[in-house]
Amino acid sequence: MSYTVTLICGDGSGPEVIAAAKKVIEATGVPITWEVAEAGAAMIEKYGTPLPDETIASIRKNGVALKGPVATPIGTGFRSVNVAMRKTFDLYANVRPAKTHAGIPSKFENIDLVVVRENTEDLYAGIEHMIGTDAAESIKLITRKGCERIIRYAFDFAVREGRKKVTAVHKANIMKCTDGLFLDIAREIAKEYPQIAFDDSIVDAMCMRLVMYPENYDVLVCPNLYGDIVSDLCAGLVGGLGMTPSANVGVDGAIFEPIHGSAPDIAGQHIINPTAAILSGAMMLAHLGETTAARSIEKAVADVIAKGEVLTKDLGGTASTETFAQAVIDALK
Repeated sequence: MSYTVTLICGDGSGPEVIAAAKKVIEATGVPITWEVAEAGAAMIEKYGTPLPDETIASIRKNGVALKGPVATPIGTGFRSVNVAMRKTFDLYANVRPAKTHAGIPSKFENIDLVVVRENTEDLYAGIEHMIGTDAAESIKLITRKGCERIIRYAFDFAVREGRKKVTAVHKANIMKCTDGLFLDIAREIAKEYPQIAFDDSIVDAMCMRLVMYPENYDVLVCPNLYGDIVSDLCAGLVGGLGMTPSANVGVDGAIFEPIHGSAPDIAGQHIINPTAAILSGAMMLAHLGETTAARSIEKAVADVIAKGEVLTKDLGGTASTETFAQAVIDALK
């Protein structure tokens, strides 16, 4: 079976990591036709928007995209391209694995957890406004539908992937309506999955426990804002953002991307670590049903890192982005 996938290189160092991921994916032999599309800050001058209609149409047609990081201005400027894509395609589940690799210095061993983050509601919905000139208000919107589908997704993911426990992360002790609703629904749905252990944690305590006992956790399901913060914390436990892939999944589409930013300060230097983009490609292949190819990429990445001979600068080596990708390709054979 062949596939058509929308390919978005993104801003800054995005083209470098996406080119590396594309090369590794192609080396598995899975037949993919890449439909190149554009998004990001560089598109504003050309299209008047960072997310052109042509790109939206491509993703809608193909149902799957591999995307590089795009820049988002802080405080002013256009809204996040990532948020816009998630809303446009209702990509309600953001899945971010965090796994230790032999060969990467870390205070921990045997971390293998997944953050499942609600992707469309909460404070990231961007419902905010100024109140006069001296105050600003943001509305935290959480719905029963949004809670039910992300929590059910987390439990279904745990069953499908052979996971043992789901932990709901919240602040229901303070936000009794919004986070209280999330927690109540999590407890209701947990009863439908007796084979999966369930517990919950207040988000600040969760952060403390993750840096003390990360091995105690398996699947974390979180509202949008907490999921963003906690997943970056988990990335830090396993070597940084350069090691962490992600999937944005909805009923009718999926976009796969590294969770790190566009790193404009090193763009064009070919030193950025492409691991997160390569592993995002592996997640994409698994989503397409090409699980053998996906697992082969994951194993090749782990083998290259464990061997320690070809590593990028952030991992203590001197290899270029392209040299690392080639080492992964060689490890596939």
